Amino acid sequence: MTAGAEMPARPARPTVRVGAPTERRNPLSVDLDLMSTRDVLTVINEADRRVPAAVAAVLDEIATTVDLAVAALRGGHRVHYFGAGTSGRLGVLDAAELAPTFNSPRHWFCAHLAGGPDAMWRAVEDAEDDDRGGAVEAASCVRAGDLVVGLAASGRTPYVLGALASARTKGASTVLLCANPEAEAARSVDVFIGVDTGPEVVTGSTRMKAGTAQKLVLNTFSTAVMVRLGRVYSNLMIDMVATNAKLRGRMISILVEATGCSEELSRQALTEADGDLKTALVALVSGAEIAAARAALARSADQVRGALALLAS
Repeated sequence: MTAGAEMPARPARPTVRVGAPTERRNPLSVDLDLMSTRDVLTVINEADRRVPAAVAAVLDEIATTVDLAVAALRGGHRVHYFGAGTSGRLGVLDAAELAPTFNSPRHWFCAHLAGGPDAMWRAVEDAEDDDRGGAVEAASCVRAGDLVVGLAASGRTPYVLGALASARTKGASTVLLCANPEAEAARSVDVFIGVDTGPEVVTGSTRMKAGTAQKLVLNTFSTAVMVRLGRVYSNLMIDMVATNAKLRGRMISILVEATGCSEELSRQALTEADGDLKTALVALVSGAEIAAARAALARSADQVRGALALLAS
């Protein structure tokens, strides 16, 4: 560029004004920057109390989503989360926690984040506006019979809507989870979960109530899926992966709680079962030998209740 020449103007970038409830002003926090620290915390805490009730209002929709996920996974298919920003990061977190907690196969839940892995740590410019990017990513991995859950606080994120539209053409079931009960996209999915968390304490900061609601819904959803798939016995984690001393100790505690046996007997059974908690549990509850317990689990698709029924008969 010659001296004195003007720099070329940067092309104008698209601007969108979102009308979702999360973008509206919260009248209870208009003087937030003038409040004492204690009062700021009180306002945030009182606003957060609204979230569990808002989630309770959509339990029927969450239940439908759980049943769709269970059917998909039992049929050899997968569950996908597509999201951007806070919503997408919460999807990644939920999917990542299922393997260590329930020993679920890693391919069962697949999280897709607008902007890729780098977006976990920093905002990737315009990534959430890339509807084609969402569509292409969904087209590359979603198959007929899968369940695709879109995560978007506003209910209008282009990356998410692009992925959902592409997933529908593939024959997948689709769900949209958002904090906008008025979202137009509700008509374009099989299940719509619009959690009414209202305006944020800090206007537009969906990492607050909207994010908390999405975390609660995802926890509720994925935990219920694992319960329905037999990865919980009573209310005990019987498929957990013991990757540290605390978790190895928890395995012993679970056996003691579930069977009423002593810690010594529980340790012995776990050792004889080569560290397999389910096998040890079935053996202790039924009184069967370890080999018989293992065989019963194999015949019952690794379901503790089914294995116990077989051994009882």
